[in-house]
Amino acid sequence: MKCPRVLHVASEMAPLVKLGGLGDVVGSLPAALREVGVDARIVLPAYPGLFERLEAQNLSCAPTGKSVHVALDWRVYSAPLWETSVNNTPVYLLEQPELFADPEVYPRETTPLATLPFAFLSLAALEIPGALEWTPDIFHVHDWPGALVPAALKWHRHYRNRRGDYETVLTIHNLAHQWITTPNALNIWGFVKESFTIEGIEFYGGINALKGGILAADAITTVSPRYAWEIQTPQGGMGLDGVLASCRGKIQGILNGLDYTVWNPETDPLLPAPYSIEDLSGKTLCRKALLQACGWEENDRPLLVFVGRLVEQKGVDILLAAMEDLLSLGTRVLILGSGHPIYERVLQEESRRYQDLLHVHAGYDETLAHLLYAGGDMLLMPSLFEPCGLSQLIALRYGTVPLVRAVGGLADTIIDVDGSPDGNGFLFSDYTPHELRRVVERALSHWHDREQWKIIVRHGMEQDFSWKHSAETYKALYLRLLGN
Repeated sequence: MKCPRVLHVASEMAPLVKLGGLGDVVGSLPAALREVGVDARIVLPAYPGLFERLEAQNLSCAPTGKSVHVALDWRVYSAPLWETSVNNTPVYLLEQPELFADPEVYPRETTPLATLPFAFLSLAALEIPGALEWTPDIFHVHDWPGALVPAALKWHRHYRNRRGDYETVLTIHNLAHQWITTPNALNIWGFVKESFTIEGIEFYGGINALKGGILAADAITTVSPRYAWEIQTPQGGMGLDGVLASCRGKIQGILNGLDYTVWNPETDPLLPAPYSIEDLSGKTLCRKALLQACGWEENDRPLLVFVGRLVEQKGVDILLAAMEDLLSLGTRVLILGSGHPIYERVLQEESRRYQDLLHVHAGYDETLAHLLYAGGDMLLMPSLFEPCGLSQLIALRYGTVPLVRAVGGLADTIIDVDGSPDGNGFLFSDYTPHELRRVVERALSHWHDREQWKIIVRHGMEQDFSWKHSAETYKALYLRLLGN
């Protein structure tokens, strides 16, 4: 059986550059694939400060002596290729300081010129086989930043001649981000005019790069089975539900895994005390440390934690609307995250109003995040939509019981305690403050029975959401595309 050679094309990869869950997946999945016999590698832009981060993490990096050259906007852009290894996975870095000059990674505008960096990333990936002595069988691209790889193999003046040389997989991590711009971008990218049709990359008079990738890719995956279904509905399709429904035969939901070398309370170096399913005494010490970090005294109230972006997708609006009710139930709430300035401001105002019951840390602090997962009693994830979610998987591993809305990967991973003897958390459906309060009330009714609560915690900690199963599923997909 042939060992598939797969090049992952992505805009983020932890620990080199991470703005969200995409970075976590790209930082973990290729390494897991290599463990099951896939020759997985990654191409990533060399953003400002990336080489310094490599040095700070004692990761060696060397020039390959090769460069890639891409024609965009009637000129040629070149990028020397560097190579490093992260988690035993080869990573190729594109050094193009003119295009990759924004340390914030993603453009704030959607003009055709603002799209040049990620058009370059996609087309440069297609040049790597000619530059190196390694040729992929499959390009596995992630979200809109890599969507032009399959699209170019179908509609680019030059690269469409190579379509038969490769298979393509597009993973949709979050359909809300699609890269929509004006039609003149097609000339800038070098796409043929035939691509500007309703069966192509055209979208309500503009162009939609993600739509082009969806139509052109040989296979589409999403980050959970439930999300694969949701994006084909008007409620979850973000305007592309019809396109995705027409492609349902090539869509597969594969649940993201969790990197247990990073997220493991038995070995986590960021915790004040380790603990395990057999001995939870360290979790009590983590709770004490968390209370101390908040400047709080112990009062036996359950600690409800929220770790995530402060945006509507994460349910911050209904969390704010329900906050007074949640605190009146005898809880304390701890929030870590950054996002919309209005949410940050209102949460800070509420934390001053309820100084001994609500603690808000605006921004992101890795050590504090680990402490919240370890020291908390319950995790709040009232998401409007959630393609997969990693926070609930981390919380399960750390013995913190998830209270989540039944959407996307949350519905795939959380079993409601009141519906099954094997329950590991609590689910609610309606996106309202009232339903959020009700799910907290249900959880509290179990929390007060400490022996029963230990059983719920154990159910969560026993589950295996490592990357192994997902990696095997991806490998099977690759082999199927290659005809094996």
